Amino acid sequence: MTTPPPALLIAGHGTRDEAGAEAFRDFVRELGRRHPELPVAGGFIELSPPPLGEAVTDLVERGVRRFAAVPLMLVSAGHAKGDIPAALAREKERHPGISYTYGRPLGPHPALLNVLERRLAEALGGGCAPEDLADVTVLLVGRGSTDPDANAEVHKAARLLWEGRGYAGVETAFVSLAAPDVPSGLDRCLRLGARRIVVLPYFLFTGILPDRVRRQTEEWAAAHPEAEVRSADVIGPEPELLDLVMERYAEAVKGDLRMNCDSCVYRIALPGFEDKVGQPQQPHFHPDDEGHDHGHGHGPGHHHHGGHAHSHAH
Repeated sequence: MTTPPPALLIAGHGTRDEAGAEAFRDFVRELGRRHPELPVAGGFIELSPPPLGEAVTDLVERGVRRFAAVPLMLVSAGHAKGDIPAALAREKERHPGISYTYGRPLGPHPALLNVLERRLAEALGGGCAPEDLADVTVLLVGRGSTDPDANAEVHKAARLLWEGRGYAGVETAFVSLAAPDVPSGLDRCLRLGARRIVVLPYFLFTGILPDRVRRQTEEWAAAHPEAEVRSADVIGPEPELLDLVMERYAEAVKGDLRMNCDSCVYRIALPGFEDKVGQPQQPHFHPDDEGHDHGHGHGPGHHHHGGHAHSHAH
């Protein structure tokens, strides 16, 4: 008898936005439809049902003993480094006999950069000739974090999006917890001589924060009639995203876990963040504003290097 493949557990941020939460649940259902050979379940760290623990219980009740967890997140911040591994460790105590491996976040993968490029083309009306792209400045807007490594990953995505595509430039801003904010990012584009600006949300699905990006963009544009500003859509449940999750699943199953530890605030003393090194992790599931990053504000003992996949690949 062949051993069944490990189940796939998808871990999401959670959102107060019902459409955003439903987009995640739809995405998990679609993965299950595409891969009938695999038990697939998904849950959230906070804010929306079902919680991650419920998804694990669902898998266990279906007879699953081994699973691979993939964070449905673009960058590795406090959630991916700390909260998910801590939650998984708690589930292992609740369900003796289960084992899991933990995959890495999704971005900045070339397949997602291609989707971002499509979103830009849609925002520009689709008929933008390659030579016209030299007039287009993109403002890529990430979620924002108190984790410098996570914010740096958004800059990496911006650079990779700029390379070889002919845009005038790709600048970066954040919607919460990190500078520059959206209006400051747009100011910067203008000072750099931008003629046409497209604000591109670096988010997987709709939600309160992408809506805030669009609203702030519209407010800034109304105050700056001299600039042509457009808003692009979020990545969404594209085939590339479905395929990428399966790629991350395959990596986790094989144990091919290439985490970025070189600039991890829980391992390396970065200026101004020295107190984070070696902090232990605590799981949590509680309602909070999505702009809040759980890498701080919980007192001592919240985060440590155990948040890295290779520390938690059981």
